[in-house]
Amino acid sequence: MRNHLSFRSGNPALQSKTFQEGLASSGETMTLEGTINKTSLSLLVLMLTAFYTWNNMSPGLMIFGAIGGFIVAMITIFKKHLAVYTTLIYSGLEGLFLGGISRFYEMQYGDGIVGQAVFLTFSIFVALLFAYKTGIIKPTENFKLGIFAATAGIMLLYLTSFIMSFFGSGLPIMSPSNTSMFSIGFSVFVVVIASLNLVLDFDFIEEGSENGAPKYMEWYGAFGLLVTLVWLYLEILRLLAKLQSRD
Repeated sequence: MRNHLSFRSGNPALQSKTFQEGLASSGETMTLEGTINKTSLSLLVLMLTAFYTWNNMSPGLMIFGAIGGFIVAMITIFKKHLAVYTTLIYSGLEGLFLGGISRFYEMQYGDGIVGQAVFLTFSIFVALLFAYKTGIIKPTENFKLGIFAATAGIMLLYLTSFIMSFFGSGLPIMSPSNTSMFSIGFSVFVVVIASLNLVLDFDFIEEGSENGAPKYMEWYGAFGLLVTLVWLYLEILRLLAKLQSRD
């Protein structure tokens, strides 16, 4: 077993014990091909439901998707074997939220912003997968600890902003209409950290495949990748909105 099984991923869905807890002793095991197939299916479901709320924007469906997606994500994180059932449910619910919020950004900040965000998300995914597979980026212990610490710090800021929103407004740097250089710089930083979490996700999925994780971990690996991709897409959308508002 490779040493980096003991290290953390910044992705809350892929923590240090994710694969250690579920190494299969017999039966079918996790494969890279299986994880890729399940990730593709999950993305397809997400796009289908996103297409619906894009064309039928409904605040109710968006809220249902956001809250429902969060609940399903928590269930999946704590009950990994249920990923076989919950991953596609999570995909569908997140699609409901993403389609609506994407439509809002498109109307608020100009035509083309969503297309740019989708293109950039896909491009970053492909570029980092290539960098990982060719060894250009190597997820060393220090690299992983650094990304985990940065991700934890960002999540703390999200939580602070969420709590502050009950007393008026959230943190100003979170606002898509904040065009200050500090706010834009913060968004760039978050996009970078979200992107680098993809490298850790690739590493964990490869680790599980090499060490005989059980078959259901293919679904869990797909779920983990989806969590990161959704986060990355939303942060790119927020960054583009800030840049559009600055023009």
